[in-house]
Amino acid sequence: MLDRVRSACAAVAARARHVRIDTTAIPAYAAALPLEEATAPTADPDYFYLGDAEATLAYVLTLDSINFGSGYFPHLRKLPGRSGARTIAAHLRAHFAAHGPFTAAKLAALTAADCTRLFGQEPDGGPVDELMALFARALSDLGRFLLEGYAGRFAGPVEEAAGSAERLVGILARMALYRDVASYDGLEVPFFKRAQLTAADLALALGGCGLGAFHDLDRLTIFADNLVPHVLRCDGILRYAPSLAARIEAEEPIPAGSAEEVEIRACAVHAAELIVTAVRRAGRALTAMHLDYLLWNRGQQPAYKARPRHRTRTGFY
Repeated sequence: MLDRVRSACAAVAARARHVRIDTTAIPAYAAALPLEEATAPTADPDYFYLGDAEATLAYVLTLDSINFGSGYFPHLRKLPGRSGARTIAAHLRAHFAAHGPFTAAKLAALTAADCTRLFGQEPDGGPVDELMALFARALSDLGRFLLEGYAGRFAGPVEEAAGSAERLVGILARMALYRDVASYDGLEVPFFKRAQLTAADLALALGGCGLGAFHDLDRLTIFADNLVPHVLRCDGILRYAPSLAARIEAEEPIPAGSAEEVEIRACAVHAAELIVTAVRRAGRALTAMHLDYLLWNRGQQPAYKARPRHRTRTGFY
């Protein structure tokens, strides 16, 4: 399944018209990476709810079911000093701390109005309402998925994966908003961003133990969103056509499924594969998952936040 992600993204990169990878810059970039920042990630207690194993697992599955919305985040009412993603996580974490995990039945019954209250938003008749409706759909889908296939147990799909992150990706992709597959010039281009991230987050939050133990995390690609491509662009690895760059700098939304949007994500995935290969050829260890962790955290720095990144309104990232 993840071979399909890699091969499709490589094919897009080979024929891309709006984005290109500066392959000449990769060897020096790979050599300069501070790998110590990537090889020992820890679960941020300000982002994850770290209760007992069962509650932590429920939190990760619940959070990652709505771990999208970056194209809507400029319109959100954010908590002081927090990004859109961390605002959503903070509200969900507070709910878990006060009330414990949602049951699958409760998730299945959630409405857009419930999500508006849960995540501290105000109805706006526009993008915020649209995102809260998507959140309600995603959470309801997760609740029904657990009820129909696993007797409402959050552990069910992870147990079915039997220690394989790649198998968990396929299980989660049975839900529509996890079925992150684009079309490009007649190619089917899978990304499975949130499904892959869920496996990585479970391993991180559960310390690689119990249902957080996966034997094939090295099979994961980067989690193609709008931040890691932005970091690779700022760092000179991705080059955008002037017209695309101008639209992004002007904070014009890039439509979901457009050639430009697919190229940004696919070229980021393929560039990451080239970087990982270069690091390994130099005799150092690195996985795409750890590279994503490094680049995502780099993207929190003010220099990267000061420059607009592409914004796409989608339920995939």
